[in-house]
Amino acid sequence: MGLLRSAQELLATVLGLARTRLELLSVEMQELLARLVLIMIGAVAAILLAALALGFGALALVMAVPAEHRVAVAAGLAIAFIVAAAFIGWWVRREAKARPFATSLAELKHDAEALEPRE
Repeated sequence: MGLLRSAQELLATVLGLARTRLELLSVEMQELLARLVLIMIGAVAAILLAALALGFGALALVMAVPAEHRVAVAAGLAIAFIVAAAFIGWWVRREAKARPFATSLAELKHDAEALEPRE
């Protein structure tokens, strides 16, 4: 009877551990989804700013500014928007490199190490 009881307790412990890991996985999935939405917003913003850079650059060339300032104004606006688009593009790329499920994988590795036989 003691062996059956020990097996039941072991199974209950394993199921509790699995439940905890699945809850952690669920939380990480929610965080991953939120980060993905932010990455998508950043990507759209970078594309929009790049399009605005081209648009304002072309518009500035046509606008009625004194002839000696036309090129400087057009170049300044274009450079400002290109720098902003490059910064947002860099941020999106950095965010996209984050490893998903890192916490879950670390906990599973810790569990596996704890279950290894000790000599």
